[in-house]
Amino acid sequence: MSEHRRKPPQSRGRRAAAPSGRRAAPPPQREESGGSGHRRATASSAAEGTGRRSRRRPEPPPKKRFIDYPRAQHTGARRWLPSWKQILGSAILFMGLLVGLIGIAYAMVDIPDPNKAAESQKNVYYWADGSEMVVAGGGEYNRQIIPFNEIPTDMVDSVVAAENATFWEDPGVDLKGIARAVVNMAQGGDTQSGSTITQQYVKNMYLDQSQTLSRKFKELLISVKVASDVPKEEIMAGYLNTAYFGRGAYGIQAAARAYYDKDAKDLDANECAYLTTLLKGADLYDTSGGTGGAERAEANTERATNQWVTVLDRRVAVGNMELAERNEYTEFPMPQDYKPSTDLAGQIGYLKELADSYLINNDDIDVDADKLAQGGYSIHTTFDQEMVKQMEDAVQQVIDDNLDPENREADEHVQFGGAAVVPGDGAVVAIYGGHNYLEHFLNNANNAGAQVGSTFKPFVLAAAMRDGVRDPDGPADQPDEDRTPISPDSIYSSENDLLIRNYDGEIWYGEDDDGEPFTWEQRNYEEGDKGDITLRKAMEISANSPFVQLGMEIGPAKVAEAAIDAGLLESTLGPANDTVPTFALGVSTPGPIRMATAYATFAASGEQADPYFVTHAELEGATVYEHESNTERHFEANVADNVTDVLVGVVTGEEGSARKVQELGKPAAAKTGTTDQNNSAWFVGYTPHLSTAIGMWRFPDSEDIAPEDRKFLSMYGTAGMDKITGGSLPAEAWMGFMKEATKNDPPDEFPKPGKIGEEYRGIGTQPEQPDPPVTEDTEETEEAEVDEEQEEERDEETETPPADPDPDPTDSCQPGDPTCSNDSSGSQGGDNAGSGLPGGANAGNEGASNGDEGADAGADAGADGGSGDTDSAGNANNGDSGSPGWWSGGTG
Repeated sequence: MSEHRRKPPQSRGRRAAAPSGRRAAPPPQREESGGSGHRRATASSAAEGTGRRSRRRPEPPPKKRFIDYPRAQHTGARRWLPSWKQILGSAILFMGLLVGLIGIAYAMVDIPDPNKAAESQKNVYYWADGSEMVVAGGGEYNRQIIPFNEIPTDMVDSVVAAENATFWEDPGVDLKGIARAVVNMAQGGDTQSGSTITQQYVKNMYLDQSQTLSRKFKELLISVKVASDVPKEEIMAGYLNTAYFGRGAYGIQAAARAYYDKDAKDLDANECAYLTTLLKGADLYDTSGGTGGAERAEANTERATNQWVTVLDRRVAVGNMELAERNEYTEFPMPQDYKPSTDLAGQIGYLKELADSYLINNDDIDVDADKLAQGGYSIHTTFDQEMVKQMEDAVQQVIDDNLDPENREADEHVQFGGAAVVPGDGAVVAIYGGHNYLEHFLNNANNAGAQVGSTFKPFVLAAAMRDGVRDPDGPADQPDEDRTPISPDSIYSSENDLLIRNYDGEIWYGEDDDGEPFTWEQRNYEEGDKGDITLRKAMEISANSPFVQLGMEIGPAKVAEAAIDAGLLESTLGPANDTVPTFALGVSTPGPIRMATAYATFAASGEQADPYFVTHAELEGATVYEHESNTERHFEANVADNVTDVLVGVVTGEEGSARKVQELGKPAAAKTGTTDQNNSAWFVGYTPHLSTAIGMWRFPDSEDIAPEDRKFLSMYGTAGMDKITGGSLPAEAWMGFMKEATKNDPPDEFPKPGKIGEEYRGIGTQPEQPDPPVTEDTEETEEAEVDEEQEEERDEETETPPADPDPDPTDSCQPGDPTCSNDSSGSQGGDNAGSGLPGGANAGNEGASNGDEGADAGADAGADGGSGDTDSAGNANNGDSGSPGWWSGGTG
């Protein structure tokens, strides 16, 4: 056989053999044989053909992976253990990603708007002496934001030393503190807050108080941004204005008041150190015991004392207090006992209401109801805390001593109102608005709709001396030069049922609903009649006839002008024209504050000052209002001093209706007032230092009574008396207050008035009789001897009964009275009388048969009308709907 193998035939239709898994060997090399055309197999091929294996070449290494994990070069558990390079790389990658994410988040995060809770503030009201009266109104939280320059440096340094010694230099965050808090929470430990002042400020100002990782992350980012964008001083002020100090006080200003009853700017270093301890947990360091009450007070005080020492020592350690100064503080600054600061009970609610109304309605102040409701105002009032208590006690004493509403029906629904004003200044220092603001919301001191009766007569006298009576031969509307100012010693008739005449001497006529004319005859209190008397005497005994006739001769419009110039509001006066003869008898309803103000004008010798309730107000440390004293001379001093001199006679005169006031023991001028049907009674008077008005009436204002059934009720039988006069219970309350309120005032005399006006004889007086000729009796007359017994009998026969202690008129509703209404429905008489129409007079004619209901209903209309707008001094202006009420029932 040939040594060459025959080439195997190529397979047909058969699948190639499966690979063996080994790499195919290279094809055999052949050599060409000379001339034969065949190749010779190489040695290796021959060897292979004989069945021998040659040496293999090494295989190439596998391609490397980007992340060799699991590790290819290791087997078993080692394959799953990362190398140090892998660990380091992963950490670097993670940190890079984290930094990148934080950077993105930082770039995307803006400083948010402060949350509403952080900006929520209360209004704080202060007594005249600067002590806190009440925290009320505004937002939910007791907070008053103040600027950084009003926060004591000692407070700032104490907080920095105790809370964050690196505050002025750090970037606003403490990563170690954050990490510590996160780990602690992850391990289930107690929650911890951010440790820097900036972080706490951010939490208080922009976030909530939750302790979660998401909130912590937000806090971190915002804190960094705040630290880079916001001045440190602003951060510190924000923190101290939002931090909770216990006792319901948010912020350093509220805390200073709650613990030391002073403004934050007045705190000393010792007090600041204690307040700083409260930031670690107010409930644990409040010396009153916090929510634990008195039982925990001792433990809290001990804990607070220890922490207080620590704060002072820390200040020395961080270098913001000298050791010598530190050694001065050896006594713990014990704060005052906790007192709830939002109590509106008693008189406080009325006082707050007056202050609010004054700010809102004063055109000189940029404060409206919405702004006031947002809170943050510090409102310093004129109210004297001691005087308010004295007035409340005086009224309550009268009530306790005289009224028994459970057993005497006539004592039900009795109310008092009172006010005291400083003459020449207008500051309202005390009021009595009702027995309790939380139960009786209408402020009786401001406006109750009660007619003031004869306390209105001084304005008639002032008009007579200043403006004068009209010339009977001139027109109704006369200029000053045609008028005649008259003296208090002018003569007028006090005749009971005096027929009233116009200024020109003609009989005054009204017209009833049927167009029939009627006349007006003025009745006096208890039908008294002293004949022709001086106006001085008429004021002393409170005679009606002289002042009604005098008012007609002056003109009701001029009388109203004098009353307004003294301090009454025009809106509280009834119609003042020649169709209303009894305007002079006090059918108007000014309220106690305005009556005290008007009398204060006379006490100040004619210098009128509007009443005010706020001395100054601040918002976040900036003054937004400061009262400026502003008086106007509406009466010459001699006019006002003559009014005072006449009113002094009401106190000192033998028949003076206010002679009870002599018990005051110092000069006083006063006037009583009682209205028709005994619906109200007043006592208004003054010393040179204080003017006070006290009113009393019966008016059911309970919600259990339908509004249409609420009307002024007669006080006949009240306190077991036949009737209540101004010289009875109102005078007792006035005396009780004034004795205490003026006890430290010197017994100054009023200015002595000079002569004024013409001694005039009014219309209706008897002609002046010439003095009898003086004859000299030159002959010696023999004195008659009179038996002593006969003399005593004669004295007994001629002895006059004692005068009524308060001869104040109450019955001015005469037949044909256009200002009175006794109509049973109260509509015809009340409405018509209110407009000066004769329907009221008709109703008055029917008084005997129809009773009091019409008068009361009309008076009730006046009270309802008194709920209108308020003036800048917080006094309610009665609405137009109240006009009928001014006239119903008339007054004496």
